[in-house]
Amino acid sequence: MRTGIRRAALAGVAALATISAGAAGALDIPATKAAIDQGLDRQYPHLDALYKDIHKHPELGFLEVRTAKTLAAEMRALGFEVTEGVGKTGLVAIYHNGPGPTVMVRTELDALPLPEKTGLPYASTATQLWKGVETPVAHACGHDIHMAVWVGTAKTLVDLKARWSGTLMFIAQPAEELASGAKAMVDDGLFTRFRKPDYGFALHVGTDPVGDVAYRSGVMSSNSDELDVLFTGRGGHGAKPHITIDPVMMAGRFIVDVQSVISREKDPSAFGVITIGSVQAGNAGNVIPDTALLRGTIRSFDPEVRTKLLDGISRTARAEAMMAGAPEPKVTFGAGGKAVVNDAALSDRSIGVLKAAFGAKAEAMEQPNFASEDYSEYIIAGVPSFFFRLGGIDPGVLAKAEAAHTSVPGNHSPYFAPVPEPAIRTGVEAMSLLVMSTLQPAASGQVGVVAAQRSGE
Repeated sequence: MRTGIRRAALAGVAALATISAGAAGALDIPATKAAIDQGLDRQYPHLDALYKDIHKHPELGFLEVRTAKTLAAEMRALGFEVTEGVGKTGLVAIYHNGPGPTVMVRTELDALPLPEKTGLPYASTATQLWKGVETPVAHACGHDIHMAVWVGTAKTLVDLKARWSGTLMFIAQPAEELASGAKAMVDDGLFTRFRKPDYGFALHVGTDPVGDVAYRSGVMSSNSDELDVLFTGRGGHGAKPHITIDPVMMAGRFIVDVQSVISREKDPSAFGVITIGSVQAGNAGNVIPDTALLRGTIRSFDPEVRTKLLDGISRTARAEAMMAGAPEPKVTFGAGGKAVVNDAALSDRSIGVLKAAFGAKAEAMEQPNFASEDYSEYIIAGVPSFFFRLGGIDPGVLAKAEAAHTSVPGNHSPYFAPVPEPAIRTGVEAMSLLVMSTLQPAASGQVGVVAAQRSGE
């Protein structure tokens, strides 16, 4: 699905060609974008090879040892001071380039526990232990694109260091898919061992047309809560259900009935989703098991809606057990990612940059993303941030899907296959421009000398 509406024309683009950078001066966006593109022409083959290597060797949350070492080596080669092992497998890369703001750029390291079915020549065949079971692993969310953009942006900013002054803080975060990697880094002293940044940026690739960027001020993504429901019955022979209490029956009724919380208790105009994605019960077709375990996810934007969904889930589960004459079920909620809320002032400036740089290919999102993101932990810790979306799908593929009234495979599908070129190039252009729009313009003849001394050039 498209997350933004295409603007047919952008009035006043010329007026946006220069955007305030830092406390003084201005960023000449056309000239800076041209310089970025020249650098990308040289470095893109390396970024493409890096992307395909990472894609082929995915790792799950808090197990991203190879991935983290790969990125650490890239950043050290660029002159960054790199600290590994922050939040278990995360890393922090710092580049000082004179006085000015500290700007953070985040990427994620982890992949998903599912098989890849894209048929790409560099498709993953990797496996790792997931909850005690050897499981296929794939970069089906796009974090590999993010990592290539992250490295490309770092290289671009170092190449253009004579144009800006300040400090870069590039962080590579573990376990975003577990909604716990950002908090792990914060708890491990991310903003006490290192300076808390003045601004933060992140992006996420999705099913918008490749080459497009999408933006939104305010709420950008949903709250996420994880759900476990354990129904306990009394097992027995499948041919004698009358002497059992069937937990599978309870689970089945719950899966259907809990949707009435969405359809009959929640305001229809308010976003809310309850999805049961895992059902674990029994091993044999002729045996009624003792227990049935359901796992799911709950998404919302509004705190009141979230409370209503959690209360409704608990009530429905208890009612199913009561109706079956079973013990009260065990209902457990786990907090996932909280809603990402873009800073209003930073959004205004950043949206101006994207419009000036990309024209009609910069689109406003109609609504927040229904998925969740633990980048919110950095915002909660006090970092004013701007999170935006990056298009990843061939427009021709999107047009065919629209004509056929179908959808293209999206994030978390085993068939999700964003187009690396020009997605990576567009991501580097956008992220580099956004970072430079917040940094202090370089004082002529000063910054390059400072950077050279610090990097040992």
